[in-house]
Amino acid sequence: MESSVHTLQRTPLYETHAALGAKMMPFGGFEMPVQYSGILDEHRAVREAAGLFDVSHMGEVLIRGPQALGFVQHLITNDASTLYDSKALYTVMCNDNGGAVDDLLVYRLAEEAYMLVINASNIAKDVTHMQAVHASGDFDCTVEDVSDYMGLLALQGPKAFDVIAEVTDLPVADVKYYHFMRPEPGAFLGCDKIILSHTGYTGEKGLEIYCEAEKTEHIWNALMEAGAKHGLLPAGLGARDTLRLESGYCLYGHELTGKTTPLEAGLGWVTKLGKERFVGRGSLAAQKEQGIPRKLIGFVVNERGIPRQGYAIVNADSEPIGEVTSGSQSPVLGQGIGLGYVPNDETFTTPGNPIGIAVRGRVLPATVTKPPFHKS
Repeated sequence: MESSVHTLQRTPLYETHAALGAKMMPFGGFEMPVQYSGILDEHRAVREAAGLFDVSHMGEVLIRGPQALGFVQHLITNDASTLYDSKALYTVMCNDNGGAVDDLLVYRLAEEAYMLVINASNIAKDVTHMQAVHASGDFDCTVEDVSDYMGLLALQGPKAFDVIAEVTDLPVADVKYYHFMRPEPGAFLGCDKIILSHTGYTGEKGLEIYCEAEKTEHIWNALMEAGAKHGLLPAGLGARDTLRLESGYCLYGHELTGKTTPLEAGLGWVTKLGKERFVGRGSLAAQKEQGIPRKLIGFVVNERGIPRQGYAIVNADSEPIGEVTSGSQSPVLGQGIGLGYVPNDETFTTPGNPIGIAVRGRVLPATVTKPPFHKS
C-alpha cells in the first residue's frame, strides 16, 4: 500500500479527470478515477449506451525478434501459434507451481512482434518474470516495457461503435471480436500510432484504443464530444468493477493469485496442456490428472445483503467451505452477486444449488449461478 498519495503515478488524463470532478483513489500504483456522476449511472450507461474509461494505467510490453513467438509460447498457457496479424488472445502466465503470475492479452503485431497487455499493479513483477523466463531459455528476442509511453482508453457499450463512427470513416465496426486494426499514421484523429481493438472488460461490445501517451487527451475529448448525443458518459473504476463482476470476469488479486491456478479459476479454455512446454505446464498437468481440488463459482444472494471479499461461503449446516473473492450489488439485478472458491464437489458447484454467505453474524441464502449474472 502506498504511504502517500504523492507517491502515486498519474495517467495522461489526470487533469481531465480532476476537471470533471472525478473522485480519485489509489489503484495499482496510480491515482485513478473511481467515479464521476456515480457508479450506478456509469454502470447503466455502459449497459444501455456507452461509457469511456481511462485505463492508461495498464502495462504494455513489446516482444520483438526471430524467436518472439517461441518466447511468448513458453511464457503463456494459451496457444499463440494460432494468432495471425491483427488477432489477439486472452491468456494467463504462470509460475513453476502453476499459480497465476498474471492474466493478460497478447496481440500479434507482425510475424516477429507481439504486444502483451498486463495489469497495472503487476507491471514490475511481470516484467521481472518475463526477463527471468527470457534468460532461462536464451530466446533471440527483446522484452521492452513501453507502458510509460502509451495511453489506453476503453469505449464500451451497445452504442460504442456508433460513437467511434462519429470521429472516423475507418471501418472500425467491421473489426471482429478479439481482432484489431492499426490505422496508417494520421488516419485516426491525426495520431501516428493507434491500435483499435475489439476487446473489453465489461461484457459489452466495444473498443480498447491504444495510443501515444501525449495523444490520449485529444482522443478522449473527441470521443466525449461525439458521444454526447449517444448517451456516452465518462466511467471510473467503480463501474468497471461492477461491470466485470456482473460478467463473471476474473480480477487479479481476487480470483487469480500466485497461489491460484487457471484450472481452478475456470480458465481451462485458455490453458493448452497439449503445447509441448510452457512455464507451469508440469504442475498444471499434474493437477488436472489428480483432480482439481477447488473451483471458482458464481452466486446470487437471495436476500438483502452484499457479499464482500473474504466473507465465508458456507454449506447447509452453516459450516465454512470456501471464501468470496469478489462481491457487490448488481445494478442490473438489484441483488448481491459474487464469485468465490469452493470444493470441487457438484453439491457446491452445480448452478441452481443452494449455498450460504456468512455476512456479519448471519447467513444469507444464495444460489450457485453461472455468469454472466445480468443475462442469467
